[in-house]
Amino acid sequence: MNEKACCSAKRNLNGSLMMEKIEPRIVMKSTKRRHDENLIELPGGEFLMGTNDKDGLEADGEGPVRNVYVKPFAVDRFAVTNEHFKEFIEETGYKTDAEKFGWSFVFHLFISDEAKRQVVGSPQQTPWWLAVKGASWKQPEGLDSTIEDKMNHPVIHVSWNDAVAYCKWSGKRLLTEAEWEYAARGGLVQKRYPWGDKLTHKKKHLCNIWQGEFPVKNTAKDGYVTTAPVDAFQPNEFGLYNVAGNVWEWCSDWFQNVHPNEKVILNPKGSEHGTEKIMKGGSYLCHQSYCNRYRVAARTKNTPDSSTGNMGFRCAVDL
Repeated sequence: MNEKACCSAKRNLNGSLMMEKIEPRIVMKSTKRRHDENLIELPGGEFLMGTNDKDGLEADGEGPVRNVYVKPFAVDRFAVTNEHFKEFIEETGYKTDAEKFGWSFVFHLFISDEAKRQVVGSPQQTPWWLAVKGASWKQPEGLDSTIEDKMNHPVIHVSWNDAVAYCKWSGKRLLTEAEWEYAARGGLVQKRYPWGDKLTHKKKHLCNIWQGEFPVKNTAKDGYVTTAPVDAFQPNEFGLYNVAGNVWEWCSDWFQNVHPNEKVILNPKGSEHGTEKIMKGGSYLCHQSYCNRYRVAARTKNTPDSSTGNMGFRCAVDL
């Protein structure tokens, strides 16, 4: 498969889009853990990470297949919802990167005529993303939009910085990429998707991705044009929902596309330095003809301050 630009956009792709950034508000690490009811304890152990599949993207560093060990941990069965993120904002007064910059990337089919007047730019490589003034987690398509009917959907327009701030407040943390892939595989060995090797089952859609012609027409045969509720579709064997499609999920690691050459890689946490953070899972904008990164081994990256309408996260804790 030819490598193509991913279906997310970087905040610093075009310097003309940058606005003065306010220093981040510090969120103290909480001594109280929130929403433990969503946690699933996983035993950890060795698993085969990555892929040698012909559909894999070599430049992304998906391969080679490697033997990885992860320690026991617990992970949220759902991505963080608008409802829970709103609770965090109301308690802390935190301002997201999108709010501080004054804009975020919105997919071109979702904005109203009013929002079109608030477009301040668009990345050259991914012109379907429009930088819309006022777009943020609470107004995901611009100032005239709302999340009132989407409280059980994953929060979007959150940067890696925002995700880490939420995790500190909730007494949790982001998953490492290895933990994320181990959890997403659900105990299956080297399968392409969290449920097996076939994308659909008896013509039934199993995740929220793009159907139709990207980026101009989504037929929504899976039932959704944009985000789906966090409990939509069936969970994997470990009980995790939507680890393929719906929204990209931030991981804690800095991105690198080479991996240690060791017999067993022990509890990897990635490089100590970098410029972009790893994201996993793909989103509702992924399509096989363009970006097939909804496979469990797939990965992409973005800068820690970037935010778009298809980026979210889920949390984990140590055991």
